[in-house]
Order: sequence, then structure tokens, then C-alpha cells
Amino acid sequence: MAERIETDVAIIGAGPAGLFAVFECGMLRMKCVVIDALEAIGGQCAALYPEKPIFDIPAHPSIEGQGLINLLEQQAAPFAPAYLLGRRVETLAKQEDGCFLLGTSAGDEILAKAVLIAAGAGAFGPIRPPLEGLESYEASGAVRYLVTKKEEFRGKRLVIAGGGDSAVDWALSLKDVASKVYFVHRRDKFRAAPETVAQLWAAAEAGQVEMVLPYQLKGLEGDGGTLTGVTVATLKGEERVLAADYLMAFFGLSTELGPIAEWGFGLDRGRIEVNQTTLETSVPGIFAVGDVAVYPGKLKLILQAFSEGAMAAHAIHPIVFPGQALHFEHSTTRGVPG
Repeated sequence: MAERIETDVAIIGAGPAGLFAVFECGMLRMKCVVIDALEAIGGQCAALYPEKPIFDIPAHPSIEGQGLINLLEQQAAPFAPAYLLGRRVETLAKQEDGCFLLGTSAGDEILAKAVLIAAGAGAFGPIRPPLEGLESYEASGAVRYLVTKKEEFRGKRLVIAGGGDSAVDWALSLKDVASKVYFVHRRDKFRAAPETVAQLWAAAEAGQVEMVLPYQLKGLEGDGGTLTGVTVATLKGEERVLAADYLMAFFGLSTELGPIAEWGFGLDRGRIEVNQTTLETSVPGIFAVGDVAVYPGKLKLILQAFSEGAMAAHAIHPIVFPGQALHFEHSTTRGVPG
């Protein structure tokens, strides 16, 4: 259902950078609306490696991607952000009073005093295999491009296709949950970390994963909703049908800034150029943080995105509250609502 919302800051992107920016804006008494193309918050952390450990988050020697997102959501919750998910920002127009009117693919209208882009690599989606009838199996959930809960696959037969880190990592993670794991790849070389590839071969030798090499996906077997098998074939035309309940295709992501790229920003290889001290783009009132932002010395790390979110929030404050002095207080003295 389309909505019309007035807010202080419209944040494009619900990954770690966007979620922490909600907290930083909230601490400065600014309301936020968060828009994301995915159906759930979390960005790549939730979509690509929800159960994979991250080792460079301060005070967390190790934390899983989804665990980090859960904590960031909890941290932002006292400020009651509005989340508009499963939609892209399609249009942006500056109003006479200096505010921005954003329109989404779902027909929403957001009127904001400032815009903060935390879109990572841009709106992204999976690279989908060219298989007949794919859409109906996607709709039923029999074909997946990401894993949110491993327990969904307990006792199930899985075909995992791909040759990168995601495919290898999930094969290793799910081998003790599923009743059968087939690993399909067109060759016996992988684009994954050597240590995890070695673990995959060890799992194959132990009978925990069946390596189906060198094969490629050819077709889907079933009634259009319930999957019963996946047909694979070699370049020579040799075919096999793998009995399966789920196909998990990890062929990477297709990313693009989409309409954002047409908003008049300075761009450097697909990323938005910003002022290093304020994170403001070449369009006054629009800021960018996280992987989408670029400046000299930029590090593409989540921890740097957190710092950028704090800096951007302070730079946005005089736009939202013109003429009002900001007497900055540490969270230890101010606390948070509730």
C-alpha cells in the first residue's frame, strides 16, 4: 500500500550504514524514513552472509551478519523509523522550500528535509539461471538465491549451484542440516577462499556433499510449484536428474545505482563523490555514506560507514533545525529514549 510520509531525513538503504545512520540521526532528534529494494532490512549482510562471521566490528571479536543487523535494528528502534521495504526510489525533486520529494516504485511519496544515500553497491538482485518455468518455482520458494534460516532446509534435498564463496560456504553450512547436498559447478576450479574449498573437498570425501562436476543447470522438474528434481548437463550433452526439494543458485549479484545515478551527482566508477568532512554530495542537502560513497582515502569497511553516518547526521542537523545551535552530548550523558 502506497504511503505519503513527511520526515526529517529520508535514508535510502537499510543495510548496516543506513541502520546506524537512523540511530545517529535519532540522537540528534531527527526522524527518519528508510527505503530499501529488498523485502527485509539488512542489505548484503542479511542477503548474502546472514550466518557468516564478521571479524572487524568493534567490541565483537566475531558476529554473524544477521546478528549484527538484529542489534542495529534494536539500536535504532527507540527512534521509531518508518521502513518502506521491497521498493526502489524512482524519482527525486527539490521543492521550493528546499525539501525533497521522493517517489518509490510502489507509489509512495516521502517529503524530507534531507536525503542520506546508504545504498551500498546500489539496488541489487541475484543473477538468475536461464531455466524454463523459473518464475513459478521462485514464487513457491523452491528456487532460492539467499538463505535466511538454515532450519528451513532440515531433512531436505538441496542442489547448490555456483563456484564462488557463497556457494561453497552454504554447502558447508547446510551439509549437517540437509538430508542431501549436491554441489553443481561447470568445472573443478572455484572462485572461493582456498581453505573453504579444501573443506568442501573433505566433506565430499566424507560423503557429506556430492560433487556434480563438470555440470551446468539445464531444467527444473516438478509441478511448477513443488520441485522434485533438477536436470543438469555437461557441455557434451550428458544429463543427470538430481532429486531435490530446493535449488539454491549462487551466481552472484547484479548491482546498479538505478535512477540514483541520474540525479546529477559526481560519480567515480559507479560510486558517489562526497565531501570527506560532511559526506555531502555535489547536490546540496543530499548525503551519501557507506560503500556507495567515495573520497580520497576511503576504506570500504562497515566500521568506516558507521563513522560516516555520525558525521553526516551532524552535517544534516542545521538543515533540519536551521539557526538552532547543536550542543553535542555523549550518549553516556544523554542516554536514549526509553
